[in-house]
Amino acid sequence: MEKKHKLLLLGDSAFAEIAFEYFQHDSDYEVVAFCVEKQFMKRNSLFGLPVVPMDEMESRYAPAEHSFFAANVYTQGNQLRTRLYQAAKDKGYKPASYISPHAFVWRNCKVGEHCFIFENNVIQPFVTIGDNVVLWSGNHIGHHSTIGANCFISSHVVVSGFCRIGEACFMGVNSTVSNNTNIGNKCVVGAAALVLSDVEDNQTVVGIWKKKKAT
Repeated sequence: MEKKHKLLLLGDSAFAEIAFEYFQHDSDYEVVAFCVEKQFMKRNSLFGLPVVPMDEMESRYAPAEHSFFAANVYTQGNQLRTRLYQAAKDKGYKPASYISPHAFVWRNCKVGEHCFIFENNVIQPFVTIGDNVVLWSGNHIGHHSTIGANCFISSHVVVSGFCRIGEACFMGVNSTVSNNTNIGNKCVVGAAALVLSDVEDNQTVVGIWKKKKAT
């Protein structure tokens, strides 16, 4: 595959290694370096590429000539990835996305910038996905649903139809959201949780979530 764009990966964690594999071998991006905040520098190279301090990005890699992807997971409630994404944009770098050719994304879905969508995701008609969202492998996002910006959806999550997942949420492995359900901003939905009714902002959901009706 001909490489058309030069890419900086922000971070050198396990996700950065995985992102390198997908971008380098399954996209038209060529990864040229990993960039890490200076206080967290532990090595000078990875996969034969330089690992450089983030405060040297602009002097070594011209923003006009490079894209970036912040390869961070849900650390600090998605705040780390969000902060690095915004910082690189502010420097003039263009955010990159990866959407696996083995994901099913219906033609009228709207997917924001700086997203990473792994293989075997099913994204049905009329879905909207915000900026800076990670969908790990094997999720189902039902029709007419919305995933807010800065979310991390792990694996085998089921979001049914007409749902809204707020911004900066984490959805654990095998969690399920029933039809017509809204989850607020900055929520954590634990592994295998079953969400049967709306969730307010800043909540942690485990087990079966179903609000009792007022009597």
